[in-house]
Amino acid sequence: MSQADGVLRRRPLWSLGLLRSEIGMTFRRWRTLALLAVLAGVPVLVGIAVKIETGDGGSAGGGGGEGGPAFLSQITNNGLFLVFTSLAMTLPFFLPMSIGVIAGDSIAGEATAGTLRYLLVAPAGRTRLLLVKYATTMTFCLVGTLVVALSALLTGAVLFPLGDVTLLSGTSVSFGEGLLRALAIACVVALSLIGVAAVGLFISTLTTSGIAAMATTVGLLITVQILDTIPQLDAIQPYLFPHYWLSFADLLRDPVYWDQLQKNLGLQALYAVVFGSAAWARFTTRDITA
Repeated sequence: MSQADGVLRRRPLWSLGLLRSEIGMTFRRWRTLALLAVLAGVPVLVGIAVKIETGDGGSAGGGGGEGGPAFLSQITNNGLFLVFTSLAMTLPFFLPMSIGVIAGDSIAGEATAGTLRYLLVAPAGRTRLLLVKYATTMTFCLVGTLVVALSALLTGAVLFPLGDVTLLSGTSVSFGEGLLRALAIACVVALSLIGVAAVGLFISTLTTSGIAAMATTVGLLITVQILDTIPQLDAIQPYLFPHYWLSFADLLRDPVYWDQLQKNLGLQALYAVVFGSAAWARFTTRDITA
């Protein structure tokens, strides 16, 4: 066995230094900062719109229902509900679109820039590089979700009163417990995007064009969302990754309904395993020099 082969065999599968470098590079890009700015701006626009609409004493969004409409009608009573409303409004499009851009560009963008071969010549390794790219995308999932939640919390605190939280089941909890539930919801929303991240990563391994990978990922996301709204396709909808996204609303019940939440996280894990494995199979056999 040659010395080079020995170095390759001793090379660890994970590198914290490589992960730090990748995360730093990703969050220094203007595109990433612009995506985070858009995500932060959504709660501000929603809060201002609700404030203007209710300035004459009216109510926002009507009442009843679950998800966005139910949260929207509660914002004027408690600014914390702006967090739940903003997450419900950004989850169907803004958050997954942002994840699609980051994931789609992860491998294909390096190929477009001509840096992919350099990364693989350096002691990175294909499997380790793929894991780092996916971990970076998941970091963006969490950061993007927290940006929405924090922006909504600050906007809600400025424009509306804060206090005890009335859950969807009618139970009233303290503001502190409401904050904890808001944090739990943000974490669930971030985990709800791991399927999109895996799909985007797989698509990114199929092409050398970052723009094509991003466009394909976002286009697929829109297509799947449309399929999830067609009643005639109800047989396949439980297997589509966005189907259980709004199940996070069940964390605002007492007791919490775990059934839909478990189905959502299980489905996301399945997508992560299937498309993550497909991305690994494609990337480890891909001719980088082509």
